[in-house]
Amino acid sequence: MGRFRLFWLLFVWVLGIERGVSGLACNWGLQSTHPLPPNIVVKLLKDNGFDKVKLFEADPGALKALGKSGIQVMVGIPNDMLASLAGSAGNAEAWVQQNVSNYISKYGTDIRFVAIGNEPFLHSYKDMFTQTTLPALQNIQAALGKAGLGKKVKTTVPLNADVYQTDSGLPSGGDFRPDIRDLMLKIIKFIQDNGGILTINIYPFLSLQADPNFPKEFAFFNNKANPVVDGPIVYTNVYDANFDTLISALEKNGFGQMPVVIGEVGWPTDCDPNANIDNARRFNQGLLDRIIRGQGTPKRRAPPDVYIFSLIDEDNKSVEPGNFERHWGIFNYDGSIKYPLDLGKGKALTQAKGVKYLARQWCVLSPSAGVSDPNALAQSISQACQYADCTSIGPGSSCSNLDPQRNASYAFNMYYQTMDQRKDACSFNNLSTVTTVDPSQPPCRFEIMIDIGKHELSVSNKVPAAGFGSLLLVSLMLVLGLANGVH
Repeated sequence: MGRFRLFWLLFVWVLGIERGVSGLACNWGLQSTHPLPPNIVVKLLKDNGFDKVKLFEADPGALKALGKSGIQVMVGIPNDMLASLAGSAGNAEAWVQQNVSNYISKYGTDIRFVAIGNEPFLHSYKDMFTQTTLPALQNIQAALGKAGLGKKVKTTVPLNADVYQTDSGLPSGGDFRPDIRDLMLKIIKFIQDNGGILTINIYPFLSLQADPNFPKEFAFFNNKANPVVDGPIVYTNVYDANFDTLISALEKNGFGQMPVVIGEVGWPTDCDPNANIDNARRFNQGLLDRIIRGQGTPKRRAPPDVYIFSLIDEDNKSVEPGNFERHWGIFNYDGSIKYPLDLGKGKALTQAKGVKYLARQWCVLSPSAGVSDPNALAQSISQACQYADCTSIGPGSSCSNLDPQRNASYAFNMYYQTMDQRKDACSFNNLSTVTTVDPSQPPCRFEIMIDIGKHELSVSNKVPAAGFGSLLLVSLMLVLGLANGVH
C-alpha cells in the first residue's frame, strides 16, 4: 500500500510538471464597455491553467459560465453594499441566497470564498467603511451558515497593504496601523474562528510609482538591488519584504498561523513611465517562476495562493488612482496576448478563441481637415475623450509617439468603437472620416471593439467610468498640439 501511494504521488508530481504550472489564480475584472463573453473568458482561464478566480462582484454571466468549469471562485461584495449588509441580517441572507446558494445549486459553480468589500480601510476612504466592514462580515458568515454553506464557503476581507506598517523600516517591525489595529484584530479573529483566510493586496508597482526615491530594481524579482538585511533574514525584493511585514504583524498579535493569500499582485503596461510591456513581462514572469517553484517568503516558506491582477484590460475602470488602472491585464481587452509568458516547461500563454469583432474600419481625422475653427476641433476631441478611453495617448503612454493628426484620429476612433461604430459616431464637425486602412503605429494600436451584438450580450452603460479630469487634460494637450501641427 505504501509503495502504491508513493508511486501515485510521483505520478501526480510528474504529470503536473509535464503540463506546466498547476494552480494559477487571477482576478477577472468586468469594468469594460465591450466585455469578452463569459464563456470565452472561462475557456481562456482553463486554457492557461487558471483554476482559481476572484470576481469583484457577483456578476450573473460570469458566475453562470463558471458553473461546472473546475475553477474555484472567490466572489466579491463591493464596498457600497457593506452598509446594507451590516445593517440587516435579512439583507445578508438574501444576498447569499441570490449570489451564492443559487449558483452553487443551479449551475454547479464552485464558490469557495465570499470577499467582504475591497480594500475598505484605505487612507483615502477616510474611515468610510470602518463601521460597516466587520458587521457585514459577521452577517454574511451567519447567512452562509443558515444556508448550510458554512463549511464549504468561507469569508475573507481583501485588504490593501497599507493596513500594516513598520516603524523600524524592516519587516520584523511589522504591526497594524494604530488607527485600525483593534478593528483588524477583531476581523482576523472572527475570520480565523470561522475557518476563513486573510487576503492582502501587494503592489510593488505602486510602491515604485508613489515614491521617486524607491529603488526600482527592488520592485522586481531576480534584480540587482541592494538587499535589505533584517537580522538573519536577507530580503532581495519588496514583494517578500511587504508580505513578511504582514506576517510579523500577525505573529506579534497572536495570529502567527493565520492563513494568508495574496488577492492582487501584478504590473500594468501603459500610462506611467514604469508601466510598459517590458516591466510587466519582467515582473509577472518572475512572479510565475516563483509560483511554479512553489516558493514562499523567508517567514512563510509554504507558498500562498496568489491571484494575479489582472486577467484582462478594463477600459471602463475609474482612472482616479491613475490612467494605468485600465491596463493591468496580462491579456488585452479582447483576450489577445500582450506579451509572452512561460507558464512552466515551455507552456506559453494561449489567447482567447471565438472572439467576434465589429467591422474592420476606423474613424480618423480627415486628410482634408483644417483648423480654421480650433474651438470646433477642441470640442470634438473633448467629446471623444469624455465618452471613450483616451488614456493611451497621455504623456509617456504607448501612443504618445503619435503626431498631432494621429492623436486626434486615436481619440476619434476610440469614441467611434465605443459607440459600436454608429454612423453618427464619426461626424466630428466634418473633421473625421471612416477608413478601412489600419492607422495603427506600433506600439500604438487603433482598436476595433468586440461586437457584443454578435455575442448576444447587453451592455447597459458604455460610458467609461469617471475620471474626466485627466481625460479632459489629455484632450486639451492634444488640441494645443493640433493647433500647431495641422495645416
